Amino acid sequence: MSFGQRLRERRKELGISQGELAKALGVSLSAISNYENGQNAMREDVLLRLFRVLDIEPNYLYQDSFTGKGFTCSVEEERLVKAYRSLRTPGRQTLRAMADALTTYQSEVEKNLPEEEIRQIPLYRNPAAAGYASPVYGEDFDYIDVGGDTPRGAEFAVRIQGDSMEPYIHDGSIAYVNRDPLVSGDVGIFCVDGEMLCKQYVKDGLGMVYLFSLNRARADADVFLPRDSGRTMVCFGRVLLASRPRVPRR
Repeated sequence: MSFGQRLRERRKELGISQGELAKALGVSLSAISNYENGQNAMREDVLLRLFRVLDIEPNYLYQDSFTGKGFTCSVEEERLVKAYRSLRTPGRQTLRAMADALTTYQSEVEKNLPEEEIRQIPLYRNPAAAGYASPVYGEDFDYIDVGGDTPRGAEFAVRIQGDSMEPYIHDGSIAYVNRDPLVSGDVGIFCVDGEMLCKQYVKDGLGMVYLFSLNRARADADVFLPRDSGRTMVCFGRVLLASRPRVPRR
């Protein structure tokens, strides 16, 4: 079993999605996919973070096989093995029977699961600095596969660079976007006077538009658009997040 296969297996064992692992490691979702598919190798600093996040020893991911010499358990597996060895014979027999029953049940369930839908959406190539993004129609892009780890309804993606949208959107991560209308409090992708921005949208009763940085240490990157300012703003879509961020105090 390869490094990427072990990585995928351990991630799923812990119930961590590709997106969650990407955030924990500070890399993009596509990078995780490339690691698991064996297309890219990890940098040393990312690899060290991976060992901590997955709670494993380095040789767990690099061993040649699960059988014979070189077999290494994760911390959780070692705990279970020690618990098993501490049991008397009846207890071990019960535990083995439970494991066999659960394995059989899982196999039956997986047989009846529909195949995960895999589709492709455009990932726009050009990143920009300090929370900017570049989903300008007609520019160069790559198609990426999206499936169960991708927010439902994603129509395209952009790569974010900078820390102005931390901790919801990390530097270098991929933001998934659809073209649903925004309501106050949503995060969107905007073009303001020709500049591309990823910001939280708020509009008050007087028609004032606020584009907030979620990282309040980067409040200097906020944008304010009075109704009669004469400035231009176009919204390209709504960023799909697990939860709506709290609106900063004005």
